[in-house]
This record gives sequence, C-alpha cells and structure tokens, in this order.
Amino acid sequence: MLTKFSPTRMLGMAFTFLQRFQQRRIRTFSLLFAVGLSLTLAISACSPSASDNSGTPQTTQAVSGTTVRIGYQKASTVLYALKARGELEKAFAASGSSVTWAEFPAGPPLLEALNAGSIDFGYTGESPPIFAQAGGIPFVYVAYDPWSPKAEAILVPKDSPIKSVAELKGKKIAFAKGSNANYLLVKALEKAGVNYSDIQRVTLTPADARAVFERKNVDAWAIWDPYLAAAEAATGARTLVDATGLAPNRGYYLAAKSFVDAKPDALKIVLDQVKKVSEWAKNNPTEVAKFLSPALGIDAPVLEIAEKRREYDVLPLTDEVITKQQEVADTFYKIKLIPKEIKVKEIVWQGKLNK
Repeated sequence: MLTKFSPTRMLGMAFTFLQRFQQRRIRTFSLLFAVGLSLTLAISACSPSASDNSGTPQTTQAVSGTTVRIGYQKASTVLYALKARGELEKAFAASGSSVTWAEFPAGPPLLEALNAGSIDFGYTGESPPIFAQAGGIPFVYVAYDPWSPKAEAILVPKDSPIKSVAELKGKKIAFAKGSNANYLLVKALEKAGVNYSDIQRVTLTPADARAVFERKNVDAWAIWDPYLAAAEAATGARTLVDATGLAPNRGYYLAAKSFVDAKPDALKIVLDQVKKVSEWAKNNPTEVAKFLSPALGIDAPVLEIAEKRREYDVLPLTDEVITKQQEVADTFYKIKLIPKEIKVKEIVWQGKLNK
C-alpha cells in the first residue's frame, strides 16, 4: 500500500535530506583541506630553509628594516674607507635596512656613544675598551685588528736633549687619555723605572697635542699613526721609543651588547664587509694613502709610510689576545687609572667570524 504524504511533510523530508547532504559536503571539504594543509606543511619542512619563494635569504629577512649605526674615526682606515665606498649600504639594501655613520675624534667618546645608545658598532685602540668596561658600558669585543707596535711611539723634538725614557721624569708629556699611546707611555716608564706619577701629564687630542708639541710647550708626545708619521715628517721629531716589546698596539672592533643580542645576523654582515675592506687596505698601502690624504690633511707619501708599518685584519679574539688585553687592564688598575679590577674575557663575543 502506498503511503500518502502531505505537501508539508514532503517539503520537510526534502529539507532534511538537503541538510544532511550539505553536512557531508562540509565534512568532506574540511577533511580535504586538512590533508592539503598537512601536505603543504610537510613539503615546506622538507624544503631548503635558506630562502623563501622570492629567493630572499633568511639572514636578509632577519635584518629587515634594521638601521645599523656605525661610529668611526678618520684615522681608523677600514671603517672610514667602508663609509666612503658604500659597500655596507649595498650589503643591507636588499633587506630595506640602512646604515648611519657618526664621526669621533678618538676612542673614548666613541665608547661613550655606545653607552648612550647612539651607535651600535665601532673601532678603537686597546685602551679605551678597558676604561669603558670599568665604567660599566655594556659592550662586547667582537674582533681584533693586529695593527703594529711600530705604529705608535713617544716622540721628542729633534733638538731635545732627552735621550732616554728615564729622562722623562718630571717632564711634560702630551698624550690622549685612555688611548693606546697612554698604555705605551705607562709601560715605557715602568720599564725605565719611572713612576707614572713622576711625570707631568698633559692630556690632549692628537690635533691639540701636535700644536703644543710644535711650540715646545711639552717635552714629549706619545702618539700613534698616522699622526706619528705626520709629526716626524713635518717637524723632524725623534722617536724616543716605539711600542716594540712594550705594547701590542692592537685595535678592537666593538659592538653594543644590545645590538649583538638582538641583531647577530646584522653584526655578521658588518664584519664581513669590514673584512673585505681590511683585505683591500692590507694589499694596497699606496692607494690607501692617496684615499686618506684629503680627509686627514696629510700628504699621501707621509701616509704611505704609516700604512707600510701597520697591519690589517679582522680576527677572532684568541686566549692569547685576551690575556694581553687583560694585562692592559691590570696595569691601569695598578696605577689607579681605572677604579676597579675587570675581567676582559667576560665581555668577549662568543659568535664566530665568517671565513
């Protein structure tokens, strides 16, 4: 017997059928979407992670939008050349990052800028970082430059009666406080048996010291290249002693701790570019001299003398280098130039330089 259905009941059955069909479609689509998503994630996990679909390296993504702030000195050849050549800007351009530069007359004010958060990266001689660490400035050593013990010295006027470091006792000596030359002076006096307190200390920037030295308002001047070479050429100044056997006269690449912690990839890009310019400088002393001459106001032949007696490189800090830098710190503490003992190894970057 055929069952009779009212129109209302027939419409209800049709709606129920369509509802169940739609639910099945939704469940089927959800299942297919989940499977597809899983396959996509699996394929992505198996794909090389060095780049995205556009071929942009992950290191570029990691530094995207970064502004890297570099502190430099004109006499610090590598960073000054890096600025002039624009290579660092090119290295960061793909990520939309930028570079700013700030010039400083010497290492101590550069480190003060690190402390103030005004710059991220810079280069100084071996002494300024000692004072900075003792003062609690948050930075790390990231690499060193061998420089040369022949590239700094204690000068006296050509007609000076002073023939030995021992004769500097009681004399006026110009130098930049906290500089490499400061350490050279301390070690030279120590070797000669003269107390640091037994000299008249005249702390001046290189430019100001040159002026008082030429006027013979001081008896001696502890200074580094290229100012050393310029003074020798212009005044016939006589070298009383250079740093050989007294001081390593190394340079150090330093970075703000906050920058190293937050942007390690950016740091490595900076160091890679510094290394390239360093290699150029090492192999082209004549070109470097011509390049620096207009900026420093020193004749190229004089600068070439300075370039040929110095070394360039960007090297990781070894135990030996750290030990020597610790000796600088211990010496300064011993004569109360810094207020407390410090441990250099505590602020050495643990990352690795690219080869």
